[in-house]
Amino acid sequence: MVFMKGDVSAVDELVYGCLAARVRLIGRAVTSIYDRAVEPSGLTIAQVNLMATAGKIGPCPPSKLGAVLQLERSTVSRNLERLLDAGWMHAVASDAKGIREVGLTASGRRKLESILPQWRQAQREAGKLLGEPGVAAIKAVVNGLWNLPGIA
Repeated sequence: MVFMKGDVSAVDELVYGCLAARVRLIGRAVTSIYDRAVEPSGLTIAQVNLMATAGKIGPCPPSKLGAVLQLERSTVSRNLERLLDAGWMHAVASDAKGIREVGLTASGRRKLESILPQWRQAQREAGKLLGEPGVAAIKAVVNGLWNLPGIA
């Protein structure tokens, strides 16, 4: 896909045409909206998403949460540690090698319910930032990602 025509430098092409840079910029802007909204709860939006995903798919290995959310193992581990310590998630199964499955606790479900008003406000703000076509495009792309083999 060509975004610029004519004689442009590599710098210009990368600055003005790089989808990765633009998606990351959008991601940081949207994440900031949600993080500010849920900050009083002591959570980040990354932790909220981890909890909600665990609540949706049920007890599962941390690696499955990482696969569904497209997160690196270290990111999942770091966020899980905080959520386990707070009692919002629990180790359903573990052994000498570590945690085998995690799940959302009743306390975690209540925590998610308690932040819904702030999350909904952030959702409205993010929707305004992205506009209806942007929101629709993001949903379509994510639906395609979730249909990848091995991701439920």
